[in-house]
Amino acid sequence: MVPGRSSSFTSPLTSQGDTLEVQIFGVKKSADTRKALRFFSERRVKTHFVDLLERPASLGELRRFAQKFGVAALVDRDSKRFSELGLQYAQLSDECWLEKLSDEPLLLRLPLVRNANQVVIGADEGTWKSWMEA
Repeated sequence: MVPGRSSSFTSPLTSQGDTLEVQIFGVKKSADTRKALRFFSERRVKTHFVDLLERPASLGELRRFAQKFGVAALVDRDSKRFSELGLQYAQLSDECWLEKLSDEPLLLRLPLVRNANQVVIGADEGTWKSWMEA
């Protein structure tokens, strides 16, 4: 048994006996981040919210999402911050983009949601539902 976790409660949202837990990276003012928090809360899924304005995502965490989707998928080119920084014509290496995204969380397409080794970018209810059905 894992310390701090009770084995007497089993959620209906289990996968091979494991309770579904998600980690949501985002900012509170993001509508899509709030949508993700509400989605999992309504289904009584344990969530760990990381406010990127208080604790920026590490390069390692961003790489995890970039490995699946590519660095370009992480960048919110429609964000106000993207325009403010004049990045429309920026040609940066993937590593430079990851560093920029870690330093400037408002450049990220949010939320970043992780369930164990599975990740998704943005408000993707279809993927979230599939995690619950697994």
